[in-house]
Amino acid sequence: MTEQTLTDVMDPARARALQAALGVDVTAEAGRALPPFFHHIYFWDPQPPENLGRDGHPAVGGFLADMGLPRRMWAAGRLLFHAPLLAGVQADKTRMIEGVTRKTGRSGPLAFVRIRHDIRQRGTVVLTEWQDLVYREDGGAAAAPPQARVDETHREDAHFNNTLLFRYSALTFNGHRIHYDADYAREVEGYDGLVSHGPLLAQRLMLMGERMLDRSLTEVNYRATSPLTLPHSATLCWADGTAWVRGPHGVQCMIAQMR
Repeated sequence: MTEQTLTDVMDPARARALQAALGVDVTAEAGRALPPFFHHIYFWDPQPPENLGRDGHPAVGGFLADMGLPRRMWAAGRLLFHAPLLAGVQADKTRMIEGVTRKTGRSGPLAFVRIRHDIRQRGTVVLTEWQDLVYREDGGAAAAPPQARVDETHREDAHFNNTLLFRYSALTFNGHRIHYDADYAREVEGYDGLVSHGPLLAQRLMLMGERMLDRSLTEVNYRATSPLTLPHSATLCWADGTAWVRGPHGVQCMIAQMR
């Protein structure tokens, strides 16, 4: 399967639940524009237990092809905001595989899958998103994480804990065990603790970016560069249209360009 369409009623109550989890003051109402990136709590594709992989995600072999590599991560994304995405108005999301590439890195063989999503409301495409997924083997040497810039003109403290990770996993229907099963995260995937969701970091950056630009976003390009694990906090940074997450020891966890 290389294309799939999902439909959602865009219930404002779900958006309000995410706003509460994030501590966002504005309350979502039917007919009003959703904050940027909130579409990730919609368009669920729930699967029964027998269709899940060892990591709690839907097993490969359906919409996503089997790359022959056990670990799957969200590496980067791009969004084009064409028009407001409205709460309480039915929307359709069509997703398709745009490309698959393979290469060998320091950690061994890698596979990259690019997925395109087009979200329509009232017959018009209001949002286009590309997601880049990376597949890799267990173990292997990890590249040294990049150091984050220190020339920000604005910064905000960001705190993450088990409760926020649980609530975000529930709202996005994300069953990946690295976000709630600390033993699995350490013993199977090699992290030093529970992992904050990449989309959660991107969400926090986009909300900050919209405040910094004082208008709605039109385009975002972001890339995850190092995991942020609990119990660590982070700093959200901004300078001239670029936002980034600076984690412990000055490590850059994510970087994004916005306009």
